[in-house]
Amino acid sequence: MRFRLLLSTVVLLLATAGAALSEPKRVLVLHPFGRDFVPWSQYGKTVREELLRQSPEGIDLYETSLVSARSSDGEEGPFADYVQALFAKRKPDLVVAISSPAISFIQKHREQLFSSVPAVFMGVDQRRISRIDLTTHDALIASDVDFNLIIENILKLLPNVTNIAMVLGSSPNERYWSEQMHAELKTFENRVTFTWFNELSFEEVLRRATMLPPNTAIFFVLLSVDAAGVPHEEGKAMARLRAVTNAPIFGYSDVFLGQGIVGGPLISVSSVGQQAADAAVRILGGESPASIHTPPIRPGTPKYDWRELQRWGVSESRLPAGSEIYFRSPSPWEQYRLQISAGIAALLLQAAIISWLLVEHRRRHFAEAEASSRRREVVRLNRVTTANVLSSSIAHELNQPLGAILSNTEAAQVLLKADPPDLGQIGEILSDIVRDEQRASEIIRGLRNMLNNRTEADLRLVDLNDAVRALAKLVALEMERRGVVLRTLLSAETLTVRCDPIHLQQVLMNLVMNGMDAMDGEPIPHNLTIRTRRNAEYDVVEVRISDSGKGIAKGALTSIFDAFVTTKPQGTGLGLPIARTIVESYGGDIWAENRQRGAVFSFRLPLAKTQAK
Repeated sequence: MRFRLLLSTVVLLLATAGAALSEPKRVLVLHPFGRDFVPWSQYGKTVREELLRQSPEGIDLYETSLVSARSSDGEEGPFADYVQALFAKRKPDLVVAISSPAISFIQKHREQLFSSVPAVFMGVDQRRISRIDLTTHDALIASDVDFNLIIENILKLLPNVTNIAMVLGSSPNERYWSEQMHAELKTFENRVTFTWFNELSFEEVLRRATMLPPNTAIFFVLLSVDAAGVPHEEGKAMARLRAVTNAPIFGYSDVFLGQGIVGGPLISVSSVGQQAADAAVRILGGESPASIHTPPIRPGTPKYDWRELQRWGVSESRLPAGSEIYFRSPSPWEQYRLQISAGIAALLLQAAIISWLLVEHRRRHFAEAEASSRRREVVRLNRVTTANVLSSSIAHELNQPLGAILSNTEAAQVLLKADPPDLGQIGEILSDIVRDEQRASEIIRGLRNMLNNRTEADLRLVDLNDAVRALAKLVALEMERRGVVLRTLLSAETLTVRCDPIHLQQVLMNLVMNGMDAMDGEPIPHNLTIRTRRNAEYDVVEVRISDSGKGIAKGALTSIFDAFVTTKPQGTGLGLPIARTIVESYGGDIWAENRQRGAVFSFRLPLAKTQAK
């Protein structure tokens, strides 16, 4: 019986201990004016998030607000009764009081509510709490707002400021700070005028903010309850003030950085919340609150809103050394670094490609110029070679008019010595001399044209039939020497082409000389025929030069116009390629074919537009 009783007692104790171990820690967070009132809401948010993150055990979090803090005659008794009833069955494991109204409430009603429950006091300036008032159950996370430093910051950034509008509410806490700041800011009385808005409704504050005198700045301190007794959430109040004011706004907490204040030496809300959460976790872990000593949190590195600096024309050169600037609009380079880098790379690549193309174009241009020069030289040498072949015939043809001129001159001299001279006969002799001179001039002019070394083409309208006739005269003696009979079957109509006459003569000469060479050593008769005609369907003129030689070997037909291809022992293999190059340069084409006896070389050239119409 005793054993059963002992066993039941042990089981009951273990169950009770297990239940106690499994229950989460209860934490009461007490707000001063309301859970959503900035900046207190930010303190509560940071503590809440850090507690849930850092605590190794579960947290049962309660949040409530001390509404009575909004007015001096607020009755705290009913609220204290509510809190007492809320935790009647089980006391909280920790109380977190935010700001001086909530801290004062806990200190005042601690014996009634939970005398031995540890507390973390936060969100309060060290001026508001004396450490003498703290018990061994309290841990203090205080801040130290330096109002003089804030005013100095305003005057440094805006040296022309002569007036500072002080925006405060009218709750007991705000009246305390109004009195405190009046005392602390006396050192600036000779440098700037302070205009206090704590006795105004917020609507009146907004109205006056729209017409502040020049060289005015606004110091937004606190605005929980205005002079008309209307409570305000400071975040919304700040937004409304910024929207209408004609002066820059400054503050003491970084909770409003990015919401309207220019910036400066600011108290970090996150630092306060972080340290308060650290203290809470340590206390929940069993550490005594009295052993937690945290120095007051002071303004850190000055922080500024780049957008507000730009709005109010504050130069960054006036900012304290080491200042941090937030919300800076990224430069195009910062915002589109990848795209700009890719664009620059593409431009550099394009520039490199273009440079390479220009170099290649220049190199090609020089190469083409060099090739053109060499080609002209080859063409000229081809003409010289042709002229050498014709030299004996040309010399013979020149000797005839020159001999006749000499004979006629001697005869004229004899007749002039007669008395009287026979003027009629002398006149006939002189006419013969002129005719023979013109004939010699034509021969020399034809040879000169053949040897012409112009670098540029002399484009003109040329009658193809006239070109054939001129060529026939030039090669007549050479054909006679070789026993070649020339027939010209020319079109009855004028065949006008646009080209350089020398080039056309070169083509005709090369094809005619090629035909005569092909008949050397062949049985007579040696016949060479030149035909011209117009192809009206394609608006071209055609020239066909046929010989009575042995024709072209079948394997050579496809390569006959290639450079250095020749069937003659002494041939250069350049005559036909030169002819093809010239014809194709004028938009024509050239080809060769065999006939029953001999070969036919043909080429076409576009008909001049004036005739084509």
